[in-house]
This record gives sequence, structure tokens and C-alpha cells, in this order.
Amino acid sequence: MEKLSHFLTLKDLTQQQFLALIDLAKQVKTNPAQFSQALAGKSLVTLYEKPSLRTRVSFDIGIAKLGGHSVYLDQNNGALGKRESVADFAKNISCWADGIVARTFSHKTVEQLAEFGTVPVINSLSDMYHPCQALADFLALAEQFDDLSKIKLVYIGDGNNVTHSLMIAAALAGSEMVVICPEGHFPDGKVVQETQEIAKQHGGSLVLSTELTAAQGADAVYTDTWISMGDNVSLQDIEAKFSPYQVNQQLMDSLQLNFFMHCQPAHIGEEVTQQVFDGEKSLVLVQAENRMHAQNAVMITLLGNL
Repeated sequence: MEKLSHFLTLKDLTQQQFLALIDLAKQVKTNPAQFSQALAGKSLVTLYEKPSLRTRVSFDIGIAKLGGHSVYLDQNNGALGKRESVADFAKNISCWADGIVARTFSHKTVEQLAEFGTVPVINSLSDMYHPCQALADFLALAEQFDDLSKIKLVYIGDGNNVTHSLMIAAALAGSEMVVICPEGHFPDGKVVQETQEIAKQHGGSLVLSTELTAAQGADAVYTDTWISMGDNVSLQDIEAKFSPYQVNQQLMDSLQLNFFMHCQPAHIGEEVTQQVFDGEKSLVLVQAENRMHAQNAVMITLLGNL
């Protein structure tokens, strides 16, 4: 299998690489002691332009569990590209660190870090993609279903970076995916086209719809906040448009939806009700835990000692 240089978007992976990461993440989760020295002697710089709970904690603790060391940098150390260029930032960090984990506003920043640095770069979130989240999500699904190519995953809400990475993950897995959005809030058109091509190669499918009935019988339904972090949009402006797309128990029952998924943070009472979020079929905490295991698999693959 061709070795990975960076982890910027799932679009860069082959199906074999994607499924290998999921298999490795399962091993890391079930037998952590086996990997306790996988990053021994390695240091990673974690860059944050955006606030974070799951990303920061899961990477910091995950790196430590692999025997590595992490250095946290936020905007107090100077905004990327402002105090000094992203290129110089990447070149300097590469003098000391073995890898860079970057949570940025612009995907271009992540690409520049990879272009100008000399160490592996992991995209922990950008405006276009959230590959670590999608990998963790498909790890959660792989724990519930033996064959990912047989599942139907439905995303309901605003087409965003999470949607993009979920679509690509589903395409690589050969899954059936339906994205349901209000008019005017669909995912990026270019990403949709690229994803549909990937899906064709692996026997999957991607369908976009405005109709909730397209979710009928889904193995898992996924939603996210109606307003993405950093977007300057008032809730009042979009509530009328999005409220019919709320995931509630009536929707789960009427469309025979199975598992519920959410990347968090959740706005309870908006995109999802408390009953569904905390329900027996909710995978939200499994997804959150799996962020660490999936990310650890990525780091082991990119710069592990194994």
C-alpha cells in the first residue's frame, strides 16, 4: 500500500488506505498497550485558529498514549499568515517537530503548511473538510455494521465541511449516502461531483435531496449545527428554513431511522432534540471517543515507529 505523506482530506486516500486506517483504529482502541510507544521520541505541534474541545483533548491525550509529545499553539502565538507567512511558519516548525496538526479557518492554510513544511501535516478541521471527524464516524459505523458497503447513511442539515468529509468517506466505503438540505444550503458542487465519481468506483452512491422522505430506512442519520462555527449568521435568519429539518423522535420513528450521529457541539432543541441526542440509538459519545482512536491511527500511519 502506498505510504501517506499527509492527511489533508479523505479525497487523497485510496479505498485500501481508508479501510486500513479504520482497521488500525480498531486495533488501537482494543489493544492500546501494543501502540504505547508508537510515537516515542516524536513531537507534534498542534495549531488552533478555532476553539476546540474534542479535537484538542483527543489529540493531546492521544499523542501521550502513543508515547509522543504535543506542543499547543493558538492565536496568542500570532495568527497564521499575519505575524509571519504560513510558509515561514511551516518551515520553522519543521526544524523541530515531527508533525503538524492544524485546525484552521481556511483549507488553503493547511495546504500551505503541507507544501512548505517538511513534516507530515494532519488537517484537524478546515472550512472545506473535517477528515478526522469522518474517519471517527466511520469507525463508529464499522463497530455496528460488518460491511460498510451495505449501509445507508443520511445527513440532514447544512452542507458544510463535515458533510464533505462524510460524503467522501461513504464513497470510499462504497456506502449509500443521502444528503438532505434546505434549498440553497447544499454541499459544495465541486466536492459533490468529485465524490460521486469516487462512489461510482466503489459501488456506492450519493444523492442530494430537499425531501426528508429520502431518509427512509437509513441505518444512521447524522446532523450538525445549523450555523457553523465562525459564521456570522443569526439563528433567527435561518430558523424558519431549517426547523422542518430537525431530527426528533417523530422523524426517527416515522422514517424508521436507526442510529443517530452528531459531531458536536450540539444545539439541543435546534437541529436535534434532547430525547434523540441522549437516546439509546445515539452514537454521539462513541463518535467523540473514536476521534482519539482514529486520529491515533492516522498518526501511527504517518510517523509511527512500528
